[in-house]
Amino acid sequence: MNILKPEPNDYILEKALAGERISPEEALELYNTADPLKVIATAREIRNRRYDPSVVSYTMFRIVNYTNYCKVKCSFCSFHQPEESESEKVLSIEEILDKMRAAVAVGADQMFLQGGINPKIPFDYYLDVLTAVKSTLGNHIHIRAFSPGELMEMHRQTGLPLREIVRKLRQAGMDSVPGAGAEILSDRVRAVLSPSKVSVSEWVQAMETCHEENLPGSANIVIGSMEKPEEIVEHLRIVRDLQDRTGGFLAFIPWTFQRQTDRFPVRDVSAREYLKLVGICRIFFDNIPHIEASILVLGPGVGSLALLSGADDISSVVIEENVLESHGPATEAKTREFIETSGFRPVKRDLFYNYKE
Repeated sequence: MNILKPEPNDYILEKALAGERISPEEALELYNTADPLKVIATAREIRNRRYDPSVVSYTMFRIVNYTNYCKVKCSFCSFHQPEESESEKVLSIEEILDKMRAAVAVGADQMFLQGGINPKIPFDYYLDVLTAVKSTLGNHIHIRAFSPGELMEMHRQTGLPLREIVRKLRQAGMDSVPGAGAEILSDRVRAVLSPSKVSVSEWVQAMETCHEENLPGSANIVIGSMEKPEEIVEHLRIVRDLQDRTGGFLAFIPWTFQRQTDRFPVRDVSAREYLKLVGICRIFFDNIPHIEASILVLGPGVGSLALLSGADDISSVVIEENVLESHGPATEAKTREFIETSGFRPVKRDLFYNYKE
């Protein structure tokens, strides 16, 4: 890698371009000192070698927040309601089906079941919801459901082994698992931001069990708080090591915290830092196929640049995002227009990244 002026860490980028794995220490060096334009150029070249340079894929899914009560009470979340609040709710199966029927009507065939950690919900509720969606709307509806935190709560509540919980959910209709609740996989950071949330080891245990039970998914990282560069890279290492063991991650999505509450320290992440992180993710994750640009959080401006920085996909269209303020396109037509305006050909995909056109 020799763009204009040689740099001491060019050898790391040359190593990546040669198809060699870079170490966490080298990833940290890139994060701290590398020219971001060189990182982005390297990541884009790696992306273009793997996929058609002219194509960016997208998908459509409905988020269904089946409950808004959460006992964890993360400092960064404004969505959850306190226990016994007049606003506390748990959706009925028919309400969930109505939401999915509306989503199917506009072209969605994927459903993301997401809720708080609600100990008052019986385990059979989750099984009944999964069964009802599949039996009513068809097996072609893909159900991505239940973060590691939700799975560990089911495990604690029922006393059943985690593996048995996962198997029962899969048999009822769960198709894949989100990597939600990771934020930063650092117990130091988690102890400050969300001390009641699952630990790093519990998050890994839940994801590893799901992968071993043929429930693939995605992973993410959320920066923009009190994390250190070393903790960002450690997060990436944990995910890459887990992927080496299971091969269950289909994609990795870097995004940033939003300022939702006064209890949470948020720092402004520059476009430079975010795009550099996207590039490092593409370079570092030689074992995860896809890097998604978080248009929903970052918006179209930075999102468009992320597609030139190593990302090959956007997680849109997202129907009914209640937890975050969405800055992404709200319709399929707007999504395709965004991708075309960014200089690519839009191709719709399913959750497993099979193209539909």
